[in-house]
Amino acid sequence: MVALIAAIAAFQRPIGAKILGAVFADRAGLDRTQGLPDGLHVALCGTGSPLPDPSRAAACTVIIAGKHIFVVDAGEGGARNISLMGIPNGAIEGVFLTHFHSDHIDGLGPMMLLRWTGNGATSPLPIHGPPGVDRVVAGYDAAYALDSGYRTAHHGPVIAPPSGAGGVALPFAIPPRGSNDRVLVYAKDGLRVTAFRVDHGPVDPAVGYRFDYKGRSVVMSGDTTASPALVAAARGVDLLIHEGLQPKLVKLMTVALTRRGITGTAQITRDILSYHASPEMVAREAQTAGVRYLVFSHIIPQLPSRMMYPAFLGDARKLYDGPIIVGEDGMMFSLPAGSRTIDFDRLPVG
Repeated sequence: MVALIAAIAAFQRPIGAKILGAVFADRAGLDRTQGLPDGLHVALCGTGSPLPDPSRAAACTVIIAGKHIFVVDAGEGGARNISLMGIPNGAIEGVFLTHFHSDHIDGLGPMMLLRWTGNGATSPLPIHGPPGVDRVVAGYDAAYALDSGYRTAHHGPVIAPPSGAGGVALPFAIPPRGSNDRVLVYAKDGLRVTAFRVDHGPVDPAVGYRFDYKGRSVVMSGDTTASPALVAAARGVDLLIHEGLQPKLVKLMTVALTRRGITGTAQITRDILSYHASPEMVAREAQTAGVRYLVFSHIIPQLPSRMMYPAFLGDARKLYDGPIIVGEDGMMFSLPAGSRTIDFDRLPVG
């Protein structure tokens, strides 16, 4: 037995190195976007919330339109998942922020860094957002200034050009409260991105986005409660990615926290009920808007098992007659140009 253990130990190092080398050969530099058909593609790089969840990164969604790659919100862990999913961070052309809650911006540092060093970018990452985005980006640029200098000094200006570090804020004016109007945020190569105001008060401003490309369409809700502007923006849309909070399950969390005497966090779980949308509320709006396909993201509370998905959805399936998916990190939905199909795939995040 001792000899067997010694033999295993002796071979463990070269076997481990060989296996790891094979993993690197298979994954390093992998670009899973290369074989995608022309159209809109939506990859969920973060479907969680501020509540700790080992299976979900914070808010982050990749939108691919033709050969152009964008990200909506940059929550913690999102940039890591983008890399694990085989989507090249260095190819990201811009980020669209819905609002400035921490779980939608706390991954901006890695998002900017991996994009910069991923392709030796010579200009900062464009970051679109409502008024206030300039303060957020300036804060991150200041916080990462020393780090950026270190990396240029270490790797050289070809790998890490000083001019490409950080981000550049691109603020846009949003429609007034009570308006269902949309504003054009981006237009290039057949892609149009429009923004609309949503209700996440007291968080203000807060917006959602609609992406239109070659006859296909996606709406991202951002964080919101019931919103007539979202219904208007999502009219006839192919795919709606919407946040979801199930009050009945959150109230169970409140009870547990109260019993343990954690009164501060218990009050937070009561407060969050007022500015998020329940799955049933979202289902009604999707039905009214004639949405073709509904996907929930920004899941509240944590769902440790898929067995809990029916409890999260509640009566949503009775209120909306289209397909409903509870989003998970790594899911991808493809909307090929010139068709009405919506294809589904899973990309690795572990």
